[in-house]
Order: sequence, then structure tokens, then C-alpha cells
Amino acid sequence: MGLIKAAVQAVGSAFADQWLEYFYCDAIPNDVLVVKGQKRTKGNNKGSDNVITAGSGLAVADGQCMIIVDQGRIVEICAEPGQYTYDTSSEPSIFCGGLGKGVIETFKTIGRRIATGGDTGNDQRVYYFNTKELIDNKFGTQNAIPFRVVDTKIGLDVDITVRCNGVYSYRITDPILFYANVCGNIQHSYKRSELDNQLRMEFMSALQPGFAKISEMGIRYSALPGHTIELCDAMNAVLSPKWAELRGISIVSIAINSITAPPEDENMIKELQRSASMGNTAVAAGTMVSAQADAMRAAASNAGGAMMGFMGMNMAQQAGGLNAQSLVQMNAQQQAAQQQVAAAAAADTWTCKCGTSNTGKFCTECAAPKPAASGWQCVCGAMNQGKFCAECGKPGPAEAFRCDKCGWKPADQTKLPKFCPECGDPFNEADKA
Repeated sequence: MGLIKAAVQAVGSAFADQWLEYFYCDAIPNDVLVVKGQKRTKGNNKGSDNVITAGSGLAVADGQCMIIVDQGRIVEICAEPGQYTYDTSSEPSIFCGGLGKGVIETFKTIGRRIATGGDTGNDQRVYYFNTKELIDNKFGTQNAIPFRVVDTKIGLDVDITVRCNGVYSYRITDPILFYANVCGNIQHSYKRSELDNQLRMEFMSALQPGFAKISEMGIRYSALPGHTIELCDAMNAVLSPKWAELRGISIVSIAINSITAPPEDENMIKELQRSASMGNTAVAAGTMVSAQADAMRAAASNAGGAMMGFMGMNMAQQAGGLNAQSLVQMNAQQQAAQQQVAAAAAADTWTCKCGTSNTGKFCTECAAPKPAASGWQCVCGAMNQGKFCAECGKPGPAEAFRCDKCGWKPADQTKLPKFCPECGDPFNEADKA
């Protein structure tokens, strides 16, 4: 038994008149998740509502998914809008529409396919699922939940507590799992109110591990409203075993109205960030210069005399151990050291034939080995490109020395005598061949 797409021109009442039975579903309200299909018959209205005659018609609208249950077994699924003919002589068919390949895999996994046609028995039902995005599911934290604040730039890693509220939306992405594990063989309809409280509690329970995944990305809690996509992915990853794999439900979007931390946690983070910023000698020097300017203004207005004020300021500077000039010099040294490190890293960078820049011995993209260094190796072990060794100053192997008077060449080019043993002429740079 299977579904066969009907002719496109068979629409409206003409469509219903072509078959003995016609199953359809009106627009499903937002508060309904599943509803049993309505049966319209031609001529004989005494037949059972739970029997589908061969040649009957079925209609599927946008935002709906239809399944056919035969003797308690799911034998057909269709999520593509259109009109279909029920044929008991054909192979079971799957029209998954926008639900994806996961529905097909689920259908195969539960082993519900029927390989042969024939009589369908005496209990067949048609159910329609609401596959639209179900919005306006409100949530809010009654109790504060932990949130880890990570800032690798300043080495900050602290745990605080936050409160938040907002709304989320979800949709049924696998009607087979939803039918098998949630609504079952319902008589009329299954409403959101029967499930939403459970989903809300599980959503709130998943916020803490969801926030943990967000904090690992280095996202501040105050910036969460701008990273709702990442939060959706994190929440789906946490809820996947219960929602996606058990009930066939996935979160579509999350909108956060506000997220706040206690004032004491806010002040702690600001103080830690302020203290960490002083590790930058340029910032520290600027802070000290500003403090000295304030001190000079205070000393000039000192009631005991400007001289007393300046003496106190000098004593404070001496007690501090550092002055602004020293900090500026330290900052210049740090920048010079950083430039040297960057230059060394750039000098050690090589480009693979695949176009990837690397610093190690193998390409990070294609694993090709680093090309052998060109040039010549001195006896001291250093690799060189020029005519002389950059480490010890010895000449390269191609730069032979000879006497410019008699033409004598030493056998060992690394041990050059001061004078030519043949004619006594002194060796110098001009004797290079």
C-alpha cells in the first residue's frame, strides 16, 4: 500500500468527488500539535471512520505532515503539500518534504515498512501533524543560574550568577518519533497545553549547560542577545537526547529580553578587568601621569602650602618604586620584544604548494612536509643563503680563495693562512675567486 500523487487539476470539490473516501484536515490552530484526519464519503456514510478504501483520496496542506497508521503501525508518511491517491497494490511511499532525510531513517529504523499489498485490515487512521514553527513559548529564571565568564585576553575566568527571561519557538521535525513517544493513538487531537509545561521545565534545566557552551566561546553574558544563533545551537545540542532523538522536536529560535547579573558580580568583574589592564605598561603609565597631574593640582591648592604638598607627592612617588618614565621605557622594551618575536615567527613561516601558510614542519591543510631549506650549510651547522656564514663568518663552499699574485688555492677553504705559502703575498677579501 502506498500513496500516488493525484493529477494537479483535481482540486476543490472535484477532487473529493473522484474517490469513495476523501481524508483532509482544515487549518491546524497554533495550540494544536496533532489532529485526526476528517473523512468525507460519497454515497455511503455508514462506513467506519477507521477504514481507508483502496482508491481513496488524501490531501496535505502547507505546514502539515500526514501519517497513516495501519493496525497500530505507521505505514505511510507525507509532508509534501498536494493531493494523493491511496493504492493498496503499491509499495509504501515516503514524501518527507522539508522534514529532511532524518524522517526516512527513522521510518526504516522502526521497521514499519510493508513490502506487499493486500487487505489493510479493519483499523486504519490518518493523522495530521502541525509542522509550523510554534512561537511565543515564554521562559524566565525563578532562581539565578551559574554563568562562567571567560576573557582569555586578560586571563579572566570566574563564575557568576545571572537571571534572564525571553521566549523560544520549536517545531516538530520528526512526526514519527512524536507519534510513537508522545501523542500515540489519539482519538481527536493533541494540544500544546499537554506538553508545553514539560518542555518549559526541560528548557530551563538546559539553560545552565547551554550557557556553559556559550561561555567557552568567550561570549559575555551581556552580549547574549546578539548571539541567539549560537545559543540555539548550544540548547539543541543539550536537549537533543530528550527533544530531537526522543520526541522529534527541535528549537527554532530564542529571543532574550534581558539578562542581568547581581551588582556585586558586576563590580567584581569590572575590578578584575581594571586590575588586569594595569598589566599593560602603556595603560599603567597613562594612569600614573593622570594621577600625577591630579596630585600637582591638589598640591598647588594645599592649605599648608604648595611646598608641603609637593614634598608629599615626591614621597609618594618614591614609595611607589616606579615612575611614568620607567613605565614608558618598559612598554617600549615590551613592544620591541614582541616585534622581534613576530619577526622570528614571520621568518619561520613557509607557504605550501596548496597555498596555506605554515610555521611547523608539515602543512596544516594537506600534511605536505616543509620543503628542504636551500643554500649551504657551514661547518658550524648554520644554514646560509649568502656568500658567508651568518654565524661564524666563514665563506661559502663556492667562494674559493686564491692568491691574486701566483694563483695558489688552499686545499682547506675553511682554514685560510695569512700569507700565500708560494709567493708570500697576504690573503685578503680581494683574493676571493
